[in-house]
Amino acid sequence: MFTDSFWSLLPPIIAIALALITKEVYSSLFIGILVGGLLYSGFSFTGTIEHVFVDGMIGQLSDPWNIGILIFLVILGSIVMLINRAGGSAAFGKWASEHVKTKIGAQIATILLGMIIFIDDYFNCLTVGSVMRPVTDKHKISREKLAYLIDATAAPICIIAPISSWAAAVTGFVDGANGLTLFVRAIPYNFYAFLTIAMMFGLTLMNFDYGAMKVAEHNSRKASEKNKAKKEAASLTGAEDQPTPPVSIKGKVIHLILPIIALIICCIIGMIYTGGFFDGASFIDAFSGSDASVGLVYGSVAALIITIVFYVCTRVLSFTECMNALPEGFKSMVPAIMVLTFAWTLKSMTDSLGAATYVAGLVQNIADNSALMSFIPAIVFVVGAFLAFATGTSWGTFGILIPIVVNVFGGDLNNELMIISISACMAGAVCGDHCSPISDTTIMASAGAQCEHIYHVSTQLPYALTAAAVSLVAYVFAGFLKNWLICLPIGILLMLGTLFVIKNMKSPKNA
Repeated sequence: MFTDSFWSLLPPIIAIALALITKEVYSSLFIGILVGGLLYSGFSFTGTIEHVFVDGMIGQLSDPWNIGILIFLVILGSIVMLINRAGGSAAFGKWASEHVKTKIGAQIATILLGMIIFIDDYFNCLTVGSVMRPVTDKHKISREKLAYLIDATAAPICIIAPISSWAAAVTGFVDGANGLTLFVRAIPYNFYAFLTIAMMFGLTLMNFDYGAMKVAEHNSRKASEKNKAKKEAASLTGAEDQPTPPVSIKGKVIHLILPIIALIICCIIGMIYTGGFFDGASFIDAFSGSDASVGLVYGSVAALIITIVFYVCTRVLSFTECMNALPEGFKSMVPAIMVLTFAWTLKSMTDSLGAATYVAGLVQNIADNSALMSFIPAIVFVVGAFLAFATGTSWGTFGILIPIVVNVFGGDLNNELMIISISACMAGAVCGDHCSPISDTTIMASAGAQCEHIYHVSTQLPYALTAAAVSLVAYVFAGFLKNWLICLPIGILLMLGTLFVIKNMKSPKNA
């Protein structure tokens, strides 16, 4: 009765609505999970308990991919804690304060760093956050704004980078066509990604904010230095029992830069290793066939060992101090791990109720109507955004929609409308992922910025919806014009024009 129908989307809708209303994410997610279990079991008490905890939570926590991501998180948290304890973050903050003079400069630096680290969105979120937090804090940029800049340079950048874990995921979902070729050809039509980048630069250079973000920025500027210092001290440890962790006075900028560089290089090597690069596969093929979860674990473990050896050899930390920092790094990631566990469990409830089948049927019915063919990209964008928002997963949305779109067009790479529709699917998935409070990438951005998760979601939502609205218009144009050289510039101009209008709108109170 409740499967393969709109009921399958009810659990995530309830969880998201409660999270936005109550500003409390753990109980909201659990209630959504519970509703999913009740619907699946036909309101049987024992069936609900078994489905929620055995099929759902235990099943998700025993999944190799998820375990790999959790291990990566814990190790990355430990590396970040080591960098903090070694004084690398403090040294970088001091260096940046001498070279990054303005608030605009700090935001531009954050955006550029996020664009450079395009290998993986999880890696991007936590690395950019740990590096740029001291800089943005100095310029009184709110943690909510930092979280937005991190989130907006994670998935939106990865989805237009041919060499990334996201490109590997997309190519794996394409049957009957060359996945990598299709991905590369779809890049110019990924309007949401490009318009999000344009929006970040536009907001920064125009020097304004709106909606909930404006309030967060105002509160950040008004916060006293005393309260800010207390917040920073607590956030560095992630544990209330050690509010003032020891920080080495010997730390230099190299004690932050070298671990980050080691992490990037080791993670790239780890990913191509899992793709068979050292067994003769080409670099591109190795990336396309890589297992990002395992590759990131390999890379982060290697980087952790390099970091410890480097710190001990330079005597910035003793071996004992390095070992003491590791469990504190684990503690700092506990909130993110909890939210991820609940989000994955909620997704399993949605999957078991047949959300994929329900959405696939909707898209197929639309595609069968020839009169709507030119609107297919716009429709796919909306469906993809809603599905990713409700389920909290971009990759799951790819897996559902991309095979449908390829099948509708017969895998014909010469059909430009298929390329546009594939790109619209990817853009919609990233958009929904960007908006959703149960998205793992959104959770990682909150963790990277050390920002309260639900505040990140509520401040980011107006920005993401603005970019989504302009992207939808661009996809309507693309469906008829079928030329990205015309549609992409139109979309960017519309985005900047929209920001200009919002900036110059005056409320009656201020008029």
